[in-house]
Amino acid sequence: MKAKGVSIAKFEEGVLNEDAVWANPNFIAVSDGAGGGGVFAERWSRYLVNNLPNVPITTFEELDAWIDSIWEQFYNKCETWAQKQQDGLFLKKFYDEGSFATLAALWQCENEMRWITYGDSVVFMYNQKTGELNYSFSHISDFAKPPFLINCKDPLAPDGFATGTFPINSDCIYFVASDTLSNYIMMMYMVAHQDEFKQELDDAIEAHNKNSTLVKKAMAFKQTNFSRIIKKLVNCANHPANFKKHIESLIKQGLIAHDDYSLAVMTTK
Repeated sequence: MKAKGVSIAKFEEGVLNEDAVWANPNFIAVSDGAGGGGVFAERWSRYLVNNLPNVPITTFEELDAWIDSIWEQFYNKCETWAQKQQDGLFLKKFYDEGSFATLAALWQCENEMRWITYGDSVVFMYNQKTGELNYSFSHISDFAKPPFLINCKDPLAPDGFATGTFPINSDCIYFVASDTLSNYIMMMYMVAHQDEFKQELDDAIEAHNKNSTLVKKAMAFKQTNFSRIIKKLVNCANHPANFKKHIESLIKQGLIAHDDYSLAVMTTK
């Protein structure tokens, strides 16, 4: 297997990229640090992907046990960092809220690809021969809902965990992406197959939120070549400058929302 990954921050001055990616021939992963609550989201997301085991996590209990085995070292370091800020409110926020992130990971096993997710980062398998896209997420309208998040100090919720397998197929590209990029990928696939996904697209539009505007813009295109869309992303996955230019183009076209963007890709060829 060959693997590559890329992650870029929001298009703003002086912001931290709160996402983290991992890509090696054994497994790929994305963690989306959630800066809307707590502190040190960028450190927590990086810590999670850096400490993932080489063997797949297969159950909620295994994920829970893994987090239980690693959280304390992170917490202690963050406590020290927070104390150095000499800001009592910053330290109190860490004590009260902790650090938050999602996680999506895919491992190559002997006879299959095994994946897990916690939150709204997504695992994908795209068959280049058939044009079929499989993914770990439910519906694009669910991206508008608050995601489940892994906290460095609080128990996990079983409902936030999902797991599954994909077959190993030389025709397939496997990848994981953070939520906003995943939303774009799923949306463009559904737009390219509107007969199959008409109801889901209609539901997204009728939600009257930011995602509705993106779907309307995507559906305004006369033709959507999904194979070309995936090829473009995969080609950018080890080149941050090209990836940034591509995302910037999608923003200008009104096809993707404002966020950090992360992608890790694994192929058999």
